[in-house]
Amino acid sequence: MWVKTLSLGETVKKLSSRAVAMITNGVLAVVLLVVGCVCFFPTAANVSSQLESRVIRRGSSADGVSLMFNVYWGTQEVEGILDVLADRGAKATFFLGGSWADDNTACVRRIRAEGHEIGTHGYFHRDHTALGYEENVEEIARSVQFLSLVTGEGIALFAPPSGAYDENTVSAAEALGLKTILWSRDTVDWRDRDAETCYARAVQAEAGDFVLMHPMPHTLEALPRILDTFAERGLRAVTVSENLAAQAAT
Repeated sequence: MWVKTLSLGETVKKLSSRAVAMITNGVLAVVLLVVGCVCFFPTAANVSSQLESRVIRRGSSADGVSLMFNVYWGTQEVEGILDVLADRGAKATFFLGGSWADDNTACVRRIRAEGHEIGTHGYFHRDHTALGYEENVEEIARSVQFLSLVTGEGIALFAPPSGAYDENTVSAAEALGLKTILWSRDTVDWRDRDAETCYARAVQAEAGDFVLMHPMPHTLEALPRILDTFAERGLRAVTVSENLAAQAAT
């Protein structure tokens, strides 16, 4: 029986043709898979957008800006901040960590007695995206219960530590009757420890903005100038809830 023997060139040619066919088929399969996923499954961007819509980053006050102080340290600075706010007739919202509040109940009561708003910042400054739903509920509820006990009032707002949140975080907050609050302006004062930098970032705020701050020495130093600049521009420092009330009224 006679069998045709292929030359090296013919063999390479056949193998190349097969390889091209396999690659082409593979590319088509991937394209079809991607198209199918886009058509029949929600994209990550859509899911993120849906979740983001349940988080509040600003209000709509015509002349109010909300200073938000996230507190897990700096009791002396918190006391100084309260003195400055009282001197300027300004109000703010303090998101308190439960573990800090537990050691500073007198300061917590002073914050509320002077007309400022208290929200929860969790209990142990945990990464809430690393927690399941039940763990989120437990972590947030523990701080809410303690703050309510100390102030004698309910808590309505939750600011996730480091701004980290996911579906479990927001759903847990909602189950506890809390609005999840983030910022529209960030002074980054925890990292950039300079009063002039803190001032420059804070005064970029417009009416309705939420400005994130922390009880740092340079933040306290910058605060009188920040409030004076707001006043010169016809802006008032108001609580987050007052800022949101303006939104609800429109």
